[in-house]
Amino acid sequence: MKQEIVTVGLDLAKSVFQVHAIGSDGAVLIRRKLRRTEVIGFFTDLPSCLVGMEACASAHHWARELIALGHEVRLMPPAYVKPYVKRGKTDAAEAEAICEAVTRPTMRFVAVKTVEQQAVLMLHKSRDLMVRQRTMLINALRGHLAEYGIVTGIGAGGVTAMLKALHERQEELPADARSALHGLAAQLRALTSEIDRLEAQILAWHRADETSRRLATIPGIGPITASAISAAVPDASLFRIGRQFAAWLGLTPRANSSGGKERLGGITKQGDGYLRRLLVVGATAVMRMTRKNADRQPWMAQLLERKPAKIATVALANKTARIAWAVMSRKEVYAAATA
Repeated sequence: MKQEIVTVGLDLAKSVFQVHAIGSDGAVLIRRKLRRTEVIGFFTDLPSCLVGMEACASAHHWARELIALGHEVRLMPPAYVKPYVKRGKTDAAEAEAICEAVTRPTMRFVAVKTVEQQAVLMLHKSRDLMVRQRTMLINALRGHLAEYGIVTGIGAGGVTAMLKALHERQEELPADARSALHGLAAQLRALTSEIDRLEAQILAWHRADETSRRLATIPGIGPITASAISAAVPDASLFRIGRQFAAWLGLTPRANSSGGKERLGGITKQGDGYLRRLLVVGATAVMRMTRKNADRQPWMAQLLERKPAKIATVALANKTARIAWAVMSRKEVYAAATA
């Protein structure tokens, strides 16, 4: 009697995919390559089974496509799949490793994102890219103008003063310098306008999303951070406790313990660097308010007495991440602890 396929490991690629399928007894039933145009047809002909994939580029798209065909799809971080590769790096070996890893009871999985969630994350990534490009333009303008003795202050006010000075003193500059500087200034204005447009779209999505609105009730989390967390974490139940969520963001200490001796270093900085940066920036704002009024954040005020400001800020970001997990998993708004 022919065995039925129960588990499939699919190694994703741009054009040529690798399939490794096994039966209930672990016997290899299929090991072959698929062209991109053949993937849907291959899985349409298969009975419903468990499909494992690495959470890499295009993984969420293929996961949605295979779920629509009735398969159970589980995405895994590539770093967790790598230990199951026996020897060498080939598509066949990786597909076999994926097939093995997806059946492990202790494996951690990545929730499949919807089209809408991926769309709002694209808004965030585009905004983040443009903010970095705007910073590069500001630094370039500031450096070039300083060569001609035009120096202004830092911050948003300094940028406004810099552009004003460029306009008022342009006759003092050579023609070639004027051409270059006005080109940079035009790009800066265009980028600023585009960033404002993207932020307006993110704010509109935040107001329409219930989870994002609940997250925004936490001190240190605004619409940008709330919408990013809501879109990046579609299922908070994948994390058993809040510490697992903070560890996923790289906000927990790096452990190097052995022989019963606990050694903890700095934070791991693993996981989503964008979310981690947003949480640290929000914690910095909370710390600034705490220094002005310690009664608003007693825990933070006590921590600042014992630790340097930057360490205390990261500790608060860690705590904020755990609170965010509780808000998402319990579907409640944040309620500050009473004294």
